[in-house]
Amino acid sequence: MSRGRQERSSKDRTAGDRGRVLVARVDDAGDVLLAGPAVRAVRTRAREVVFLAGPNGRAAAELLPGVDRVIVWRAPWIDHTPPPVTGAGVEELVERAAGIDEAVLLTSFHQSALPLALLLRLAGVKRITAISNDYPGSLLDVRHVVDESVDVPEAERMLAVAEAAGFGLPEGDEGKLAVQRPLPDIGKFTGHCVGVGGVADKGAYVVVHPGTSAPARTWPAERHRQTVRELADDGHQVVVTGTERDLTAYVASDVAVDLGGVTTFAELAAVIERAGVLVAGNTGPAHLAAAVGTPVVSLFAPVVPAVRWAPYGVPAVLLGDQQAPCRGSRARVCPVPGHPCLSQVTSEQVVKAVRELTQ
Repeated sequence: MSRGRQERSSKDRTAGDRGRVLVARVDDAGDVLLAGPAVRAVRTRAREVVFLAGPNGRAAAELLPGVDRVIVWRAPWIDHTPPPVTGAGVEELVERAAGIDEAVLLTSFHQSALPLALLLRLAGVKRITAISNDYPGSLLDVRHVVDESVDVPEAERMLAVAEAAGFGLPEGDEGKLAVQRPLPDIGKFTGHCVGVGGVADKGAYVVVHPGTSAPARTWPAERHRQTVRELADDGHQVVVTGTERDLTAYVASDVAVDLGGVTTFAELAAVIERAGVLVAGNTGPAHLAAAVGTPVVSLFAPVVPAVRWAPYGVPAVLLGDQQAPCRGSRARVCPVPGHPCLSQVTSEQVVKAVRELTQ
């Protein structure tokens, strides 16, 4: 696990109550779930853990073990539909961060922690830790510097920031992704897959999640639909999930159970937990599957490195051309005609991968 190097100020504490600590990850649900090990490390020494999330990450933050309270705020330098920078918006965050003793800022390699560090300084936060390859001046107390040319799993990268701040995982914690327990009852969604006691047994069905937050990461809907039919022909019960009801209805057709738009994030976690396998792109539910221990057939577009963002800590089969021309572009819309990195993946390959993970 790469740990990088740190520059520590005289404010570094080595023992005692660390007070109210804010952990920030202000982008999407999957990114927030990957921050889980770092949150649990902070929990070991914080009196209270406050999680700062963006609107798309709120539900995931509320599911993380160790989080006491969630603050939601749209960061203009990170949100996919960025709001304008306004005095009122800045004042809102400064007011809501009042009383925070310390902050651990978690970012991806292409994001800067310094704008948020500046606002938290205005809120009176005394000690701030973050990755910064740029000179941070007085904005950071612990500057964690990493070699960005080396790809490290995102969960490990964020845990390293917490460790740089002086927080470590509790004994026996292996650093995997996790969610709070108990999860909601899902009998009303999976009653067709009943087992002993009238509940769906683990592995009773396969979940197919066709949606993603970016078109460049999306496998064609018709391929998903064909895969559902072939999975059914292969003897699997299939559940289709997602927020886009037209898409899930099309993919489910008359073959699968369509749960499009009807589950909360916590209920989705419970649905995926009972599945034998999740079929999904590089999207939040893939990380949710990792957090509940469900194997993943990952339809992974190489616009970001799989080493960083593939499902972490669970069995997975990665499909998609990882050497395609879009590799490393971070594109949200595919820059290559025909979307070759994923369009060449066949339904037969997916069914074969499901078979491998369920045997």
